[in-house]
Amino acid sequence: MDNQDLLERIQSLVEEEHRLRDAAGAEDDDNRARLAQLEAQLDQCWDLLRQRRAKKDAGENPDEAEPRPASEVEGYRQ
Repeated sequence: MDNQDLLERIQSLVEEEHRLRDAAGAEDDDNRARLAQLEAQLDQCWDLLRQRRAKKDAGENPDEAEPRPASEVEGYRQ
């Protein structure tokens, strides 16, 4: 997955997140669970994109960047 693919994936996840938050009944358990999944996936995508950019800036191969587990990226401080 290249940077453009990641950015498109992020955009798709953000759009779904907005639809769920705007939906009537956004407070039901299914929507809350899906929102939590979306947030974790977004964190993973952003982390992978940052890794790829850092590798490229360091003269390394960005394709060597690998997704980290959600449990790891969820604990990062912004």
